Amino acid sequence: MERYEFIQEQADEHTVKDLCATMKIRRSSYYAWKRRKPRVHAMEDELMKRMIEAVFKESKRTYGSRRLKASLERAGINTSRRRVSRLMKAAGMAPKQVEKWHPQTTKPDEKHEKVPNLLNQDFTAERPDQKWVVDITYIATKEGWLYLAVILDLYSRAVVGWSMQSRMSKALVIAAWEMACAWRHPPEELLHHSDQGSQYASKAYLNLLRDKNCRISMSAKGNCYDNACMESFFSSLKIECVDGVYKNREEARLSIFEYIETWYNRKRLHSTLDYLSPLEYEEIKGARVQ
Repeated sequence: MERYEFIQEQADEHTVKDLCATMKIRRSSYYAWKRRKPRVHAMEDELMKRMIEAVFKESKRTYGSRRLKASLERAGINTSRRRVSRLMKAAGMAPKQVEKWHPQTTKPDEKHEKVPNLLNQDFTAERPDQKWVVDITYIATKEGWLYLAVILDLYSRAVVGWSMQSRMSKALVIAAWEMACAWRHPPEELLHHSDQGSQYASKAYLNLLRDKNCRISMSAKGNCYDNACMESFFSSLKIECVDGVYKNREEARLSIFEYIETWYNRKRLHSTLDYLSPLEYEEIKGARVQ
């Protein structure tokens, strides 16, 4: 049916004859489609709109037409992006806009040992656990801030380690590192990239990295573009998960846990991963860590 809709939409600019020839359908079939009662088309659109709304709701109202179309196709429902866009507009479905920036959380340690920027804004990776980027953000609750430390694998954008605490200390980042190591068992020569915050520059944390023979990399002072992938993840988290101020830290912990472990790693589609989730991408590529 999408081919007929395309012809109808383009008929003002091209002849029906040429359009039908291009789409490889008979003109008689197109005109028969046009003569069908509008009620039939309306019923089909209504059914499609309900399916789009279901996926849109599951995406926490963040998917645009591209990812909605990809999600429908994964469920065996073929349709055009043009049709998805039209039905989204008719139903008033507008995805949330992802923030482009979040405030710097960690404070540079002016006295830490000098570490080169080995990542140098090269966010590509050929295999899992080749490059990890890390950072800290904060979540507002009525009890005070909840600090979240995250470790992201650049191969699949999977969150491989995380920790949440009420204080932004080296214990916060160490807990995230220990989680990532317990799950992924990173190989030697893993590139670990962070900013120059005192938590990541602490001797205790750097010694943990050296114990694993990591290649240690740090951003230039004050350059958020050096860790753009983590900035992007935190922006998505704030838009898709955090809705205002949580009542307390426990509510925030449960919400963020569900977002990372149930939604982001396993279900959220990424355009850069061929519209697969991070763990699906690793599994399909035959490189998933067990």
